[in-house]
Amino acid sequence: MKKVIIKKSSAAKLASYFPWVYDNEILEVSSDGLKAGDIVEIFTKKGAFLGTGYYNPQSVISVRVLSFQREEIDRQFFVEKIRKAFEARRDILKITDAFRVVYSEADGLPGLIADFYNGFLVIQINTAGMEQRREMIIDAFRQVIDLKGIYEKSDSRSREKEGLGTEEQLISGEVPARVNIRENGISFLVEIKGSQKTGFYLDQRRNRCITAARIGKDMQVFDIFSNTGAFGIYAAKQGARVKAVDVSLPALDIALENALLNDVQIETVRSDAFDFLDDAVNRGSRADAVILDPPPFSRSRGARQGAISGLKHLVLQGLRVLNEGGLLAVFSCSHHVSVNDLMALSLEAAQDTRSRLEVTDFLFQDVDHPYIINIPQSLYLKGLLFRKHH
Repeated sequence: MKKVIIKKSSAAKLASYFPWVYDNEILEVSSDGLKAGDIVEIFTKKGAFLGTGYYNPQSVISVRVLSFQREEIDRQFFVEKIRKAFEARRDILKITDAFRVVYSEADGLPGLIADFYNGFLVIQINTAGMEQRREMIIDAFRQVIDLKGIYEKSDSRSREKEGLGTEEQLISGEVPARVNIRENGISFLVEIKGSQKTGFYLDQRRNRCITAARIGKDMQVFDIFSNTGAFGIYAAKQGARVKAVDVSLPALDIALENALLNDVQIETVRSDAFDFLDDAVNRGSRADAVILDPPPFSRSRGARQGAISGLKHLVLQGLRVLNEGGLLAVFSCSHHVSVNDLMALSLEAAQDTRSRLEVTDFLFQDVDHPYIINIPQSLYLKGLLFRKHH
């Protein structure tokens, strides 16, 4: 077995079940024919075994740990990992037929993401180590889950960092362009091919429920960054009047179809979110609830301050259009923006608008995107639900 010897500081992290070794933490590599994606055993300088993973010299994260034990990384390894992940999520099937089956490092399968949509699987193979084991991974999914088809939508940004090309393709069976899913009794069309992510924001499931439970009949709701309208449809089912705002016309078209599917009405507005809120403030528009679910403004630590500034402006303008007693939900899906950052920028916005903000709920990614405390990066979606008071 090929070996990687790592620094003491990195060894301490692995001993606490952190699954990454960065390129500057490696002391020595057995270089005899070692290729990107090859399996290696990880050791301290003194020879203590730390784990089994795969190596990629082209990536800043040079080793990703698959197991903290000595074991064969074969087809059966993937079958057992995928079965464990699937069984852990079985209870979700009581409320939905769509969920994340595998969430990368959080399920012990770094570089692999898989979402289940009513019998169809959409996968992302994002690293050289997983790419090298593509066939056994696909076979393992087929063995564990009864599937009508498998479609691949691998993340181009991740693959580029790994020295890989982009992949979007049908892998097996038949996969339609759109799949109809149900979540808490509500129907949604999921566009599998050509859409963002793997098709739908499954991670917001619990937050849609929490937010909708506080929305009442005839409330005016602004669903900002609405995408295909999931938050807005939940609100409309509560009898609210909804404006779904997004810059993407295709996403808004699906939002209207989703409204029709659920026998509710929503108004769609094609606009940049910042422009919409600025115009709403200038026009004196009022709302009883504002939902702010932006894309990740900060994909790196260096972009963090800009993301915080952008979020603060959104919260500020959201508060300016909110009626007394109104609800404001604000989210960040960047690991680099913390709950404390959200609290701080919201407090500043509250002070600027002479508002008092009551936190009614802390909002996080749903259970099919598990947060492993040993892996800080596994917590990425954070949100706050406020009630505004004067």
